[in-house]
Amino acid sequence: MKIVFMGTPAFAVASLRRLVEDGHEIVGVFTQPDKPGNRKKVTAPPVKDYALSINLPVYQPERMRGEENTALLRALAPELTVVAAYGQILPEEILNVPRCGSINVHASILPKYRGAAPINRAILDGEKETGVTIMHMAKKLDAGDIISVRKTPIGADEDAEQLFSRLAELGAELLSETIPHIADGTALRTPQDDGAATYAAMLSRDMSPIDWNASAEQVINQIRALVPWPCASMQLDGKTAKVWHAERSGKTSDAPGTLRAEKRGIAAACGDGNGVLVTELQCEGGKRMAASAWINGKRAAPGTVLL
Repeated sequence: MKIVFMGTPAFAVASLRRLVEDGHEIVGVFTQPDKPGNRKKVTAPPVKDYALSINLPVYQPERMRGEENTALLRALAPELTVVAAYGQILPEEILNVPRCGSINVHASILPKYRGAAPINRAILDGEKETGVTIMHMAKKLDAGDIISVRKTPIGADEDAEQLFSRLAELGAELLSETIPHIADGTALRTPQDDGAATYAAMLSRDMSPIDWNASAEQVINQIRALVPWPCASMQLDGKTAKVWHAERSGKTSDAPGTLRAEKRGIAAACGDGNGVLVTELQCEGGKRMAASAWINGKRAAPGTVLL
């Protein structure tokens, strides 16, 4: 098929790559504009880097609204538009240009977790299962008819970064299986139950500080869900430290928020009488490191309360 692809982050690259491998004609790739990264160096989206590496035409409009973009899409004459984590709301006139319409690769089992951060929110909420949904796009956010779904368990220790990678490949596989049914008119359309819908709002830095009064399970989920950004955080020596990994450590009689040095990391007491062991962290201005290395640097004996 003649396809226009719209996507921006690494999650979307897997779907675009699979479309190319399947032999579809990619007549245009739309992605977000380049943005300043670390040290204000302008960084291109991963989708752009991949598209240019195989000589696909790339377009980076600030906004998709407007007759100019609609005219551009009509000139490209796609049979289908495929969207995966593009990062813009598409107007109906854009969605309706292709003969077969516009479809979206969404990283949740819709109608749960519509919105910008479905993977992170699923982990944050302690979900045991997630998946990918291919749906027809509609005016309302992530509310279009479902075409196909693929489910997968969430690993007990799996963080958002790891789950992103798995769901990207799962989505690409499901997309590959679904497009032939769209092409021959046999694809199913199942309306979503709006009453069962939940919303996965964007992440923010305000979500980072760990509340040690929460249960150990909630703390672990927060840490897993916020990797690699904005990362859960804790206070060490009066400074903020990012927490990259922690594990469950069983019952404790310490008051919530008590931190103790241990051989393998920092034991923290939580509000439900259980603890977690922080095993990987990153102090302000420092590098990501094993928490045991931080303990060794402080020369703190096991069991020492850290102030």
